Amino acid sequence: MTGLVRLAAALGSLIPVAASAQVAPGQTLQQKPYFALYEALGKPENWKIQGSFRPRAEGLGGQFRPAPAPATNDLFSMQTTLFAEYDSGPVRFGGEIFDSRAYFQRRNSNSIATTEVNAFELGQAYLGFDMADVAGLGTVSTLTVGRFTQNVGSRRLIARNQFRNTINAFTGIAYDWENAAKDRLRLFYTLPHYRLPDDRAGILSNSVEWDHEGLDTQLFGGIFTKAGVLGGILEAYGYGLLERDSGSQLEGIQTRDRRLFTPGFRLYRVPKPGQFDHELEMVGQLGVARNTAAITDVTDVPVSAYFVHAEAGYTFKTAWAPRISLHYDHASGDSANPNSYTRFDTLYGARRFDYGPTSLYGAVQRANLISPGIRFEVAPDPDWDAFIDYRSLWLENPTDSFAATGVRDRTGRSGSFAGHQIEGRVRYWLVPRSIVLDSGVAYLLKGDVLRNAPNAPNTGDTIYGYMTTTFFF
Repeated sequence: MTGLVRLAAALGSLIPVAASAQVAPGQTLQQKPYFALYEALGKPENWKIQGSFRPRAEGLGGQFRPAPAPATNDLFSMQTTLFAEYDSGPVRFGGEIFDSRAYFQRRNSNSIATTEVNAFELGQAYLGFDMADVAGLGTVSTLTVGRFTQNVGSRRLIARNQFRNTINAFTGIAYDWENAAKDRLRLFYTLPHYRLPDDRAGILSNSVEWDHEGLDTQLFGGIFTKAGVLGGILEAYGYGLLERDSGSQLEGIQTRDRRLFTPGFRLYRVPKPGQFDHELEMVGQLGVARNTAAITDVTDVPVSAYFVHAEAGYTFKTAWAPRISLHYDHASGDSANPNSYTRFDTLYGARRFDYGPTSLYGAVQRANLISPGIRFEVAPDPDWDAFIDYRSLWLENPTDSFAATGVRDRTGRSGSFAGHQIEGRVRYWLVPRSIVLDSGVAYLLKGDVLRNAPNAPNTGDTIYGYMTTTFFF
C-alpha cells in the first residue's frame, strides 16, 4: 500500500485478509509492539490479547468548510481498543471493544460526527474456522462468521481505519483461501455497521449506543490476488452495495438508496531498497442511486463513475532507506445533469495514507479530484520515520463540490483549481515497542475554487496540526 500505512501493519491483522498491502520502507515502523497485559497474565496458552490507548490533540485554522463551520477548531480525542482471541484448534473465538470519544470541539463544528465518536462498542465478536487444506492440497482456508473488521486490497474501498478515531466494522461471513504460490481469494457478505449515536447531542456527550446493522445496507463481493504478474502482484475484484432507508421517516436512517457495483484491478510492486516500485489501481462504478438522501427524493438515476490511482517510486539502498515517489489520483465528480450521478463513492475505504490527515482536516477524498503529487520518505532506524508530501489539487468537474470540502460553484465560474496541499509527519518510539509518538502538519494553500466559490469561507489558507501518542498494553 502506498503512502501512510498504519502502525497496525506492525501489529498484524486481527483477522485474515485477502491481499497484502504494498508497504513503502518509510511507512511501517520496524518494531513490533509489546503487549504487557498478555505478559502480565502469564502468556496464557492459545490466547492472543492486545490493547491500545491513543490520545490525540489537534487544531485547525483557516477553515475550508462553508459556514456555519467555525473558522478555527480544536479537538482532543481518545481511542481505546481491547482485543482477545482464543484458539481452540479448529475454531477461534475472538472479540474486540472499541471506545472512541472526543472533547473540547466547538459546538457548531460539523467536522465532528460518527467518524470521531463511538463510545464503548463491541466492534468484533466472531468465530474463526481454520479449515487447513480442505480446498485442496497445499492450500489454507479460513471462515470468519460474526462481527469483524477487514482490510481488503489497497484499503481504498474497504478498510479498518487507523488514523480516524472510529473504526469500520461489519457483521457477516468471510472466506479466505491461499495456495502455496501465495495466490489468494477472499469472498464476503456483510452488513456494515451504522455508528450510533448520530444525533448532535449524543455525539457531543459521547453517549453509549449499540451500533445498527441490518439488511437495509449490504456489502458483498470478492477479490482475487495473483502473485508473480509483470514482476509484481495483481488484484482483481468486484464489490456490491445495496442500500435503502430504514426505520420511520421521523426517526429512521435516510439514505441515497445506493445500489452499486464497483469492479476494479490493482497491479503493484512492493518497494524494496535499490529497486523501482509501482502501483496502478483502476476502479469503475455503476448502478443506480438518488441524488440526495431527502425523504422526498424518490427518483433513481443511473450511476457511472470511476477512480484511478497511479504511482511510481524508487527506494535508495542506503542506511536511511529514502524513497521518492510520484503520485496521480483522478476521481470523477458529479455533472450538472440531474438525470445521472457521476461522483465516485469510495464505499468503506480509508484515505489518510493517500491524502493526509482526516478528523478536523480531511479536505481531500476520492471524489471530484485530479491530483498529481510527489512524496519523500525516510526510515533512518527502527526508532523513527518521516515523510513530506506535496499535492496539486484540481476539480474533475467544476460544477460539483470539491472532494470533501463542501465548497461548490454550481455555475463552474470559479474554475477548476482548488489549491496546493503540503503535509509532513514524524513518528518516534518514546519507549521502544510500548509508546510511539506520531506528529504531523498539513497546509492547504487555497486556489480559486476554495477562495471564490459562492459558499467558500473568507478564512485564508488552512493550517492543521496534530500530536498522537499510542500506548500499547
